[in-house]
Amino acid sequence: MSAEEYTEDSIRSLDWKDHIRLRPGMYIGKMGNGKSPDDGIYILIKEVIDNSIDEYVMGNGKTIEVSVKNNKVSVRDFGRGIPLGKVIDCVSKINTGAKYDSKVFKKTVGLNGVGTKAANALSSYFCIRSIRDGKSKFVEFDQGNIINDEPIQENTSRKGTRVTFVPDEELFGKYTFLNEYIEKMMWNYCYLNTGLTILYNGEKFYSEKGLYDLLDQNTEAEMLYPIIHLKGEDIEVAITHCKNQYSEQYYSFVNGQHTVQGGTHQSAFREAIVKTIREYFGKNYEASDVRQAVNAAISIKVIEPIFESQTKTKLGSTEMEPEGVSVRGFINDFLKTELDNYLHRNTDVAEIIQKKIQQAEYERKAMAGVKKLAKERAKKANLHNKKLRDCRIHYNDQKKEERTETTIFITEGDSASGSITKTRDIKTQAVFSLRGKPLNSFGLSKKVVYENEEFNLLQSALNIEQGIDELRYNKIVIATDADVDGMHIRLLLITFFLQFFPELVKEGHVYVLETPLFRVRNKKETFYCYSDKERKEAKEKVGKNPEITRFKGLGEISPNEFKHFIGKDIRLEPVILGKESKIQEILTFFMGKNTPERQKFIINNLRVEEEVER
Repeated sequence: MSAEEYTEDSIRSLDWKDHIRLRPGMYIGKMGNGKSPDDGIYILIKEVIDNSIDEYVMGNGKTIEVSVKNNKVSVRDFGRGIPLGKVIDCVSKINTGAKYDSKVFKKTVGLNGVGTKAANALSSYFCIRSIRDGKSKFVEFDQGNIINDEPIQENTSRKGTRVTFVPDEELFGKYTFLNEYIEKMMWNYCYLNTGLTILYNGEKFYSEKGLYDLLDQNTEAEMLYPIIHLKGEDIEVAITHCKNQYSEQYYSFVNGQHTVQGGTHQSAFREAIVKTIREYFGKNYEASDVRQAVNAAISIKVIEPIFESQTKTKLGSTEMEPEGVSVRGFINDFLKTELDNYLHRNTDVAEIIQKKIQQAEYERKAMAGVKKLAKERAKKANLHNKKLRDCRIHYNDQKKEERTETTIFITEGDSASGSITKTRDIKTQAVFSLRGKPLNSFGLSKKVVYENEEFNLLQSALNIEQGIDELRYNKIVIATDADVDGMHIRLLLITFFLQFFPELVKEGHVYVLETPLFRVRNKKETFYCYSDKERKEAKEKVGKNPEITRFKGLGEISPNEFKHFIGKDIRLEPVILGKESKIQEILTFFMGKNTPERQKFIINNLRVEEEVER
């Protein structure tokens, strides 16, 4: 049959598991190797835990046990347990589940009957045990195929469900679970479900005050006033303003799901804060002045929420209930009443907020001339032709999901940017070329972002002047040489992001590109090595008289070779802030005045590297 022929033989039907494995992106977003928080292996964990959370929300089981060891994930809840005769159907038949019946499951996350089926089909091993009424049902699968179906047996264990799975390396490649990403997921579940206990690898996660705890534990900057914590039926919010902070930081949730891309509820929340404060003071303050340095969180519960993708990262619902109460109106009415009442009862807090707004207004007006000049310079620099080689995808209302695929490489010098530009995927990958070393921005005011040409152009390229809601690229990749100068530039860029746009790092957008240090080859084989250990192993594989090249900089790697390093096998190291990390402490240590402590740290780490080389 020729390629042009379209006959009955062209039409075929796929089994449920074959379709999921053939088109995994339809079910879990993107694949990835675990270096990004929205990679598929984390979505699989979330999909399984969501079912346990829904049980808790319905009043069944107060503890969930989660373990992730050697790429094997296990989730055990103490809910009602899946009806034993339907266990196989619930994990292997698409569009099967109890959540289509809103009388049984109200305001839950998992509504489309796909989550555990995707985990099953995309795993090399998957098993489920349901325990209820003194009996249990146990089934094992391999890539969605049943390999062991045990009959129903007597079981005196506590009721509930245990799911265990191993994501399939045939699909995900060599992947690694990062503990920091999973811990953040566990904390979010607890913040949104007060009273729930999650035991993750033996560590207890628990929250008493919900969103209050979220802000309290995640806000590093000094708060100007105590957290405003307001709760109502189907809504909870927490709000504060911070000192020496330029951006806004929001955490939004729907039915316990972290909507990292926001949505209708987050937009309505931002608008309602401004509207309520304007009405309270009787002044038409600029929205940006009201929201400058706001740290806030919102959680709402919606019957049958509509998300803009299977991964549920952005709410698309505009109505709260089937009869048509709008999300925007519901949130606005709640804040108009509760936040206004709070400000009237706490006039000292209202006074602090007003002073903060006035300060922001003064700074904005003082910066107006600088910003105008900066925009003119950016225009004259012809940003989108010289400094930035853009990709073809732009995040807008028509291409919401494509944003997750975009990457911008920040390079040093023309040679490195030239090699990446010639090799990149022009649809999804952009390149921004730095000129010289960036300024050390530690301790400087945001005025420097507009006065410094490189920072001004980079901010414009990323489109983050008004915050990261309109960030043009999902991944910001620092691509510098693996030498002292390259490391310094890397540190200066990370300092810039942490100083002025910390949410880029907190939300997992900033990465470092790993490129090979050595090329080892003979006439038949070529190995690219990222460490001295890999070089030695490659040397043994190649045999006698290998050609060994030590790459001193990105500019020495030809475009033909670069395609191996920024394609599907790209190695990215995420810039992660540990739960104990404090931004100001980190910046002071690494970028502040030279201290004996920092000198000692560098010397000790150099010694470690020397030992590795030996």
